[in-house]
Amino acid sequence: MTWPGFSAIANAWWFLLLIPLVVFYFLKLKRPRMEIPSLALWQSVVNDQRVNSPFQKFKKNILLLLQLIILCLLVLGAMQPFIPSGADRSQYLPILVDCSASMGARDQKTGKTRLELAKEQLQELIDNLLPGQELSLISMHATAQRLTEFTDNRRILEAAMDKLVVHDVPNTIEDALQMTQALARSVPIETVVVYSDGNFPQQVNFDLPFEINYQKLEPAGPNVGITEFNARQNVPPNWNAFIRVEASAQASGRVELWQNEVKIGDEEFILDAGESQRLVFELESQASSRLEARMVIASDSYDSLDSDNVAFLDLPPARNLQVYAHPDLTSFRHALRDIQGVEVYPVDGADANRTAEYDLVVTDRISDDELNSTVYLFVGGIPRDLTSEFEVELNLTDIIRWERSSPLLQHMQLRDVQINDDVKQAENFTDGDLENLGYEVLAHGRNGAMMLQKREGRKLNFFVLFHPDRSTLPYRIAFPIFVKNAVDVAFHEVAIGEVRGLKTRVLPAMSLSMDREYQIQLPNGTTLTAKSDDKGTLAGVPAYHVGEYVVREAGKEQARRAISLLSTSESSLVGVDRILFSELAVNASDSVLDSDRPLWSTLAMIAFLVLLLEWWFYQRRPTVASG
Repeated sequence: MTWPGFSAIANAWWFLLLIPLVVFYFLKLKRPRMEIPSLALWQSVVNDQRVNSPFQKFKKNILLLLQLIILCLLVLGAMQPFIPSGADRSQYLPILVDCSASMGARDQKTGKTRLELAKEQLQELIDNLLPGQELSLISMHATAQRLTEFTDNRRILEAAMDKLVVHDVPNTIEDALQMTQALARSVPIETVVVYSDGNFPQQVNFDLPFEINYQKLEPAGPNVGITEFNARQNVPPNWNAFIRVEASAQASGRVELWQNEVKIGDEEFILDAGESQRLVFELESQASSRLEARMVIASDSYDSLDSDNVAFLDLPPARNLQVYAHPDLTSFRHALRDIQGVEVYPVDGADANRTAEYDLVVTDRISDDELNSTVYLFVGGIPRDLTSEFEVELNLTDIIRWERSSPLLQHMQLRDVQINDDVKQAENFTDGDLENLGYEVLAHGRNGAMMLQKREGRKLNFFVLFHPDRSTLPYRIAFPIFVKNAVDVAFHEVAIGEVRGLKTRVLPAMSLSMDREYQIQLPNGTTLTAKSDDKGTLAGVPAYHVGEYVVREAGKEQARRAISLLSTSESSLVGVDRILFSELAVNASDSVLDSDRPLWSTLAMIAFLVLLLEWWFYQRRPTVASG
């Protein structure tokens, strides 16, 4: 049996009020004057005087008994009694509430979201808050937000609880724990309560200075969602759009593709639990356009999360890849012309248009690094800062190993290529020295490195230290693959060959006017203000909701960005039952967090009912005997 406890036992001194209450009843009774027909009734007067003796006055005195009960109930209520839950009681209790995308998943039977269930449990915790206990609410999603200071004010806590809303982003629990650790420097924190569906990484890089009470919410129903959305340009203006759909349980339906609010196609899908399906759409887009993928679930399937049922993709204007190939590199120019979507310069074969901006430069002259480009492929030359470490001799050699995972060398076979340029690396100059200078070795010959890669800011440089024209490479099947790989790398670097859907969390940086304030209208209808820097870059704008973000300046639209969830982890709705910290593991609680249940309100209600009974007993009209 669990005996009640008292939070304010010092108020037991109020029981001393029983003394004056009883003293009042020892005073002499005031009897009414009445005429009696016989002295035989005098005996009742003698008996009444006997009742006035000490302790006889309590006999059959209902009013005194009721008033004693009322006073005892009120004093007991002032002592703040409660039924202990058996759990440790903390004076300062931080409450971490998961508000990530998966918390918006609805239960198939009740229709309640995971966040609504968390709020119900949190409301019970607030209602049963004991004197001296203070809570602090912290919302955790892509970042952590402290909603209240430590307080026992139920009105403030309930108002903060209304600010707990679902954000369409994955959860990062580390930020919330670090914020709680900072709070522990000002107040003693022994236990932290976490309400979550467990949809976050199981391994958390954090050293726990307090205990974690992990309240894992019941999993929601099955879900199916869009987890990838990208497009790849073919021959302009043709594009291929790729959409991946994943399901946590058996589901079926279709995905509709809309271009500038016009439906251009749909594809059906049938998935088992844990499966995914890639859907492909072909479309045309010469100018910039907006693609929107909308998922329609079959009537016999259930989908618990809405935020992953739509995805957006902004296509840039279609254009060819601008490639400068030196006129002397006939083999490269011939291979480049056979690749669709590529424009080769100079067109007339003359060394002209050297001031133009290119996407890819292929040359055998190091001096061509003055051309404005994103990707450079230098062949038959040594980088300027390595001329003292390499030398080239006329001697037959070959390549003995190469990085097959490199985008430039993938799908290539170089072992049978004969090379007349024998590149020799200084003996005291190692691959580690190359890495210190920012180079990555892509291929090794018998006497040292043969191919190098170096990134300088937005520029990507490839160096083939031997000249292909003095090798058998142009006569091998590997050569057109090599040229196509270089083109694919350039397409990727300049982001015209492949476009990926933007994900929630932060809007991508935008180039606007310098030092200006902009208003960003969010998908939920609210507006926030942000300022561009001295270079005109607007960055760091939070994007916590799926939908379209409109950037305006003084009411005039400047830019639009559409953001999607596109998260496999959130769409899977898989929650971990165990959180692995640096030194220990925390298991999810087997039961709902049980709080101490206060009894003062119950005692106050009983006292009120007894007071009504006393009033009725005192006000009732005396019964008059007939006769």
